[in-house]
Formats: sequence, structure tokens, C-alpha cells
Amino acid sequence: MSALIQRGRLIKEVNKQLQGHLLEIRELKVINQRLQEENVELRDLCCFLDDDRLKVKKLAREWQLFGHHAAKVMREDLGGYLKKLADLERMQDGLVKENIDLKELCLVLEEECVSRSDSSPGGSSELNLPCMVVRDLGDGSSSTGSVGSPDQLHLVCSPDD
Repeated sequence: MSALIQRGRLIKEVNKQLQGHLLEIRELKVINQRLQEENVELRDLCCFLDDDRLKVKKLAREWQLFGHHAAKVMREDLGGYLKKLADLERMQDGLVKENIDLKELCLVLEEECVSRSDSSPGGSSELNLPCMVVRDLGDGSSSTGSVGSPDQLHLVCSPDD
């Protein structure tokens, strides 16, 4: 009888331990299920981030190609602009030389007018000068300093020259 009682106690204890183990297994199954769901979420996130990484890599490559193309176009444009600038500088140098020549011509003509007026019988009165420098007042539409400006001095010679 005592063996049966002892056997019953052992079975109860084994059942109790078995129930504890079953409870622990259920808890571990719940934890395992939660970890599997997190794993799926993390895997999806990794796939999403990898797709984004590939898109960004492709976009960066396209921007790099665009940058190379834009730099090439800018170099070509800059070369053209530098050539145009050199041409304009050459033209400006030519105009400066031409202006200097014209100034010298004006000075020679003015000296000639002055020498004629000094040699004329009426003296050097402004009204009796056969050639004189006059200012064209114009209508004011031109700016000072431009070619044909009304504010520029003009050499006027009388018809009796």
C-alpha cells in the first residue's frame, strides 16, 4: 500500500513537472511565433531597403552621367565664349586704333583750320573762320560718347574752301 501511495506521489510529481514543462513549451511557442513575425518584418524591411539602395545607386549613376554631360557642354560653351571674347577683344583693339587714328586726323584738320583762320585777312574772329569746330546740339536722343552723338564736336568748313 505504501508503495502504491509513493507511486501515486511520484506520478503526481511527474505530472506536475510535465505540466510545468508543457507550460514552458507553450510560452516558448508564443515567443517563437513573435520572433518569427519580427523576422519576417525585418526581412521585408531589408528587401525594401535593398530596393531603395539599388534605386539610389541607379539615380546616383544617372546624376553622375548628367554631371559629366553638363560639364562637357559647359566646357564646349566656355571654349566658344572664350573664342568670341578673343574676337571681340581683337575688334575692340581695332576700334581703339581706328579711334586714335581718327583723333589724330581731327587734330590735324583742326590745326589746318586754325592755320587757315590765322592766315585769313579777317583775323581770328569766330564769325570769320572758314573752318570751325561746332557742337551739334541735336534732339538729345543719343547718349554722350556714342558714335554720332549730338554732344560730339564736329568740324565744319565753310563752302569757300
